[in-house]
Amino acid sequence: MSNPFLKQVFNKDKTFRPKRKFEPGTQRFELHKRAQASLNAGLDLRLAVQLPPGEDLNDWVAVHVVDFFNRVNLIYGTISDGCTEQSCPVMSGGPKYEYRWQDEGRFRKPTALCAPRYMDLLMDWIEVQINNEDLFPTNVGTPFPKNFLQVVRKILSRLFRVFVHVYIHHFDRIAQMGSEAHVNTCYKHFYYFVTEFSLIDPKELEPLKEMTSRMCH
Repeated sequence: MSNPFLKQVFNKDKTFRPKRKFEPGTQRFELHKRAQASLNAGLDLRLAVQLPPGEDLNDWVAVHVVDFFNRVNLIYGTISDGCTEQSCPVMSGGPKYEYRWQDEGRFRKPTALCAPRYMDLLMDWIEVQINNEDLFPTNVGTPFPKNFLQVVRKILSRLFRVFVHVYIHHFDRIAQMGSEAHVNTCYKHFYYFVTEFSLIDPKELEPLKEMTSRMCH
């Protein structure tokens, strides 16, 4: 395993936090396996994200949200030692875009934070959402709540901000580790998925618009 990025991915100390897994034998585990098989077979990512015939949209979305959370976590985990309060005093995507944190707890108003603090709160918040049985039910037959896609849109738009920050402020580190192709594939997969199902407001995608048009069109 000569690729330093893969070494870091498989080094448990570098993983930002534990991966959320699907229970074997469940419908979602089978969907996860199917999605992974499509990717491993080198299927065109635009086709790989499409809803398989006869499958439930919410199940398909839930599987991908958890998968994207795990992947983005790993990507950020590999550059996190270079993302500090000193290097990134503001959570931003270049000079034009600043992201402020807001939640139901301590930060009820949008608050400017350094990037590592923002990332920590973001990952904690997403972890709470995807482990909430009322939002992401694991039992087959348990219906998804009516606000499921609304919550998913918020999760995905916030995960997109991680890509923005990593690409704009830490891309030299990604390139240095030889992981550019891997990160680009993760990003394309994410982009095709959110646009296939209109899960992110196009305005949110603006910071990476030029790069995306080169990479994905």
